[in-house]
Amino acid sequence: MTVLLQFAIGLLFGSGLVLSGMSNPAKVLNFLDLGGIPGGTWDPSLAFVMAGAVTVAFIGFRLVLRRAAPILDDRFHLSDRRGIDSRLILGPAIFGIGWGLVGFCPGPAVTSLGFGSPRGLLFVAAMLVGMGLARWLWLRGWSPRPA
Repeated sequence: MTVLLQFAIGLLFGSGLVLSGMSNPAKVLNFLDLGGIPGGTWDPSLAFVMAGAVTVAFIGFRLVLRRAAPILDDRFHLSDRRGIDSRLILGPAIFGIGWGLVGFCPGPAVTSLGFGSPRGLLFVAAMLVGMGLARWLWLRGWSPRPA
């Protein structure tokens, strides 16, 4: 039952990405085109998609965290870390650079696989290699120095 629910949630998320155009890297790159060049391609619609997602997540977290435990688990798995360290800065920086260079972030990239996108396939393959490399480094005791 849990797997079916997770599949349905993933399908809903992927559908939202497709409907909003976020599985199209050109749309993301057009959002990042802030050059102000006359006749530029800036597209503010991503800001509305993100604002909608943040609003839904904010309301959802407020409602869900009132419960003693989640519906499909015995406890919430929330981080107890509160400090800012180099990992917290380095991870989002790498994510943002990659997103800005190719117009994909992980969710839309996986969604693009359903369309047979060669760019999506290349991105997902590179992402998996990067995740594997990060895990390999982590298991060998490497971590960025504290900020």
